[in-house]
Order: sequence, then structure tokens, then C-alpha cells
Amino acid sequence: MVCLKNPLQPANRLPPEIIALCAAFVPRTNPKPIVTLTHVCRYWREAIISSPENWTLIGSGWKRLVPLCLERAGTVPITVRITISDIRGDETFLQVLLPHVSRISDMFINGFSFIENLEADLPGFFASTMPNLTSLGLEQTVQPSKLFPSDKTSPPSLFYSFSKLESLHLTRVPLYPILSRVPSLVELKLFDYTIHFGKFIGFLESNLALEIVDLGLGFVKGSVSTTPKGTVSLPRLRHLGLICDNAIDARGLLSCLSLPRGVDVEVQGSQQNSCASLPSFLPCPPTHIQDLLTPITTVKKSRYSLRLSGSGGSFYFNPFEAPPPNAYEEFNPFATDTVREFHLLEAKVLGNHLSRALERLPALEALGISEATLRSGSLSALIKEPLLCPSLKTIAFFGCEVTSEMIRELKGVLKKREHLTTARLYRVIIVIDISTWPDRDSIWQLITSVPHLDIRLGRMLPDLL
Repeated sequence: MVCLKNPLQPANRLPPEIIALCAAFVPRTNPKPIVTLTHVCRYWREAIISSPENWTLIGSGWKRLVPLCLERAGTVPITVRITISDIRGDETFLQVLLPHVSRISDMFINGFSFIENLEADLPGFFASTMPNLTSLGLEQTVQPSKLFPSDKTSPPSLFYSFSKLESLHLTRVPLYPILSRVPSLVELKLFDYTIHFGKFIGFLESNLALEIVDLGLGFVKGSVSTTPKGTVSLPRLRHLGLICDNAIDARGLLSCLSLPRGVDVEVQGSQQNSCASLPSFLPCPPTHIQDLLTPITTVKKSRYSLRLSGSGGSFYFNPFEAPPPNAYEEFNPFATDTVREFHLLEAKVLGNHLSRALERLPALEALGISEATLRSGSLSALIKEPLLCPSLKTIAFFGCEVTSEMIRELKGVLKKREHLTTARLYRVIIVIDISTWPDRDSIWQLITSVPHLDIRLGRMLPDLL
């Protein structure tokens, strides 16, 4: 019975394939947590070791485990993470890895000074091609010596290994022209890099299959205004992210792009450009976000950001710093009778602010307030005369400080709207740790205040609509 005790545990009655699959979901940046799981018992060890997918992570930060991982990974594609400083002066890591270079599917290399010297840092590593490489990340420690190499400049041999590359992530690495001829590329991320605006537009025109683009670029001074105006169409684009060091650069880029419906647009300010107001980065005349997101059904406004969603896409704006006094007015051009869901996140909600916001949302059905500080009288805006948001059915609080005063105010709102049968609230969702609620009697009073009300208390964030 002592010997059988462990195998009879419920977890060990799971098939070995399930045990191995669970191990793959352990958050990790190296294989050490997986090794720890193999020490639980013999059954777990056999199940986890027999799954090659659990051993595909190869990195210079855990060199002692590399031979073990390569052995247990068998012949499946591997993921490689290399920091040059970890292996400088140590040939063992490369000697073990070189026979398996053709199996690399995902590779990230950082810690090198210039991309042109990478072959010297990794001797023999790029001698053979990488036919399985689908994702590549390169992070250079210094700004590149060439902003945009010409066609006559010989690119590093690494760039000749591409045949199936789908994702490219470059930080301070120059854009060689050969990268414009990667037909399988669908994801592009470029950060901390300065380039001529016309050259970059030409690069985009050569990669029309892009679906995900994240940019933290700067453009050569004056190149935005001197580049002939044209329109670049990226028909497959699903997400566009911009970090704006310069509002003029952002406006110039947005005015040159023809974005498809349903695309997610994310714009964030930076230390150099706080983008405190929405018009500071929109093209002139302003981009018609409604053309991309029609109809806009969801507005999410936080202290530092504005998110609009509709037709499967979203527009997200983060000004980096505290908003201007008219922050609640910024979504006015986008607030229409199609908005059904409105979120306030990380905000100090004052009564007059909420009133101004809700006055422009006549079709609102769900109001969510997250991580916000509710001032006295804030909720009373919902029973303002004339009555705001007559279609409102759901109000939800996520992580807010729930006080007895707030509950009393909420009860008053419910009672007032209860008498107006066409404007009743049907759901109140409070996502909070109930054990920390200072006044538990108020819970019962709230539950019994309106007989038909569906009150949900919990810790999960539900779908409001």
C-alpha cells in the first residue's frame, strides 16, 4: 500500500499525455522549472521526459542544461536564446549547438555591438542554412552605423537563411534591402531605430503581406515633409502599434497608410512626446476612425488611455503622461448612438465627469468602472434629469474601493430606475475580494433592495454584454 499510495492519487490517474501537456504551460524563461517537475515522482518524470516539446528551449543562460535539452528534444524544432556576453570565450556552447542549427525555428540574439560583427561573435553558426526558422529577434547594443544600407552593401550571411521567416523583431538593427524580399513575413517589430521616411515607406510597399506591425521608430529630420505623399495599402493588416517620439512622425505615417476595416490601432506617447491630447498625433485632416471601426460599440477610457472598439477592430491611445483637464472630452468625436459598452479604468470618477461622458452615449447598455476612485455623487449621474442612458442594463465594478456610502448611492440609483420600467438596471457585477468588504450587511441590503436584480459577486472579469 505504501508503494501504491502515490500512483493512486487522482493526478496520477491522468494519462501521461495530459501530464506532459500541463508541463508545457509552466511559465518559464529556461528549462529549470521543467527539470524540477521531473523530480515529483517516477510517473511524472517518464511522462514529461517522453514529450520532446517540453525540451525545445535552448539558451546561453543555462549552458549546463543544453546537452540534456537537445537530447530529450529529439528531432523536433528548437527555440534558441543567445546573449553574446554569456558565451564569449566559451566554445562549449557553440560546439554542442552547431550540429542542430538546421532545427532552429525561433531564435533571439542580443548583446552584440554591430550586426556586421555577429559572425565573428558566433563562429561557424551561420555556415549552414536554417530552413525551419520562422521567428527571428535581434537586439543590438548601439545605434547602427548605417541608417539604411544600400543594395550594394553586402548583408550579413544570417539574412540569407530565410525561406520560411514569418516574424522579424529588430532593435537598433539596420533594415537591409534583402529584408524587403521575404514573401512569408507577416509580423514586423522595429524599435529604437532612425530611418529615412521615404525608405521606410518603400520597405512597407515591398511587404504587403504584413499582418502585425509594431513600431518605435524615429525618422530622419525633415524626411516626412520632403517625401512625396502617397498611400501604402496593407490589406492583411490586423494590428498597428506606434510609439511616438515625435508627433509629426506619427501623423505623417498615419496619413500615408490605408488601413483595412477591423484593424487594431495602438498609439502610445513617450518621454520625448507625451501626446497629451488626441489631435496631436492624428493626421490633418483627422483620421476618420469611424471608417475603420463602424459602428464603434465599445469605448474604454482610463486615466492614461482611450480605447475604441467596433467591427472586430479597436483604436487604442495612450498619452504616456497624465491627461489634460478635458480628458473626458477626447472621445467626443467617436461617441455615437452605436456605443453600447463604456469602461472607465484607473480614473478618479467625479459626478460631473461621468455626466458629461454619459450624455453622449444614448444607446449605452453596459457601464464598467475598473480600479477607479468613486467620489461622492458620481453614481447619481445615472439618475440625472433628463435620465441618462435609458438603455443601460448592466453596471460593473472591478477592483474599486467599495464603501458603505457607495452601496447606499447605488441602492438609490437602482430604486429610482426601478420605477422607470423602461430604464431598469438588471445586472450589478462587483468583482472584489468579499472577505475584505468592511460592511457585509450592505451586501444583503443591496441584494434585497431590488427583487428582480441579478447581482453577481466574484473575482472574475465577465463579458458585460
